[in-house]
Amino acid sequence: MNKTEQLSTSTQKPKIELPNKELVGVKPTKKKEINESSKLPNPTGWRILVLPFKQKEKTSGGIILADDTIERSQVASTCGLVLSMGPHCYDKERYPEGPWCKKGDWIVFARYAGSRIKIDGGEIRLLNDDEVLATVENPEDIFHEF
Repeated sequence: MNKTEQLSTSTQKPKIELPNKELVGVKPTKKKEINESSKLPNPTGWRILVLPFKQKEKTSGGIILADDTIERSQVASTCGLVLSMGPHCYDKERYPEGPWCKKGDWIVFARYAGSRIKIDGGEIRLLNDDEVLATVENPEDIFHEF
């Protein structure tokens, strides 16, 4: 067994080296060309990528909320911004009346709906298209109880 075939109990991440070959039809990407949105997953099928509404850290009366309170509110959030939609969202066969929401809409969904995915600076959710309950103009108008 050579060194590359050995199993390791090390906590260090292995360094992956890719061959320096050009792939047909693939344009090499420079680090500068990669933007923040490329780090987000692309929803597949009938799923919707949603950024949950984040509560303000200070109340209108000037009270600063504890980190635990903000975190519980974020987990129980029922509003979010539609970031992107899968290719089969609101297809005409299942939804002949048209889509319930579109990219850029603020939506209301059930408290624990969808899959929660941790990202830098918070989390996002992947919801099924039928989990959207309503659209709202301003998420601050919805009372977020936790």
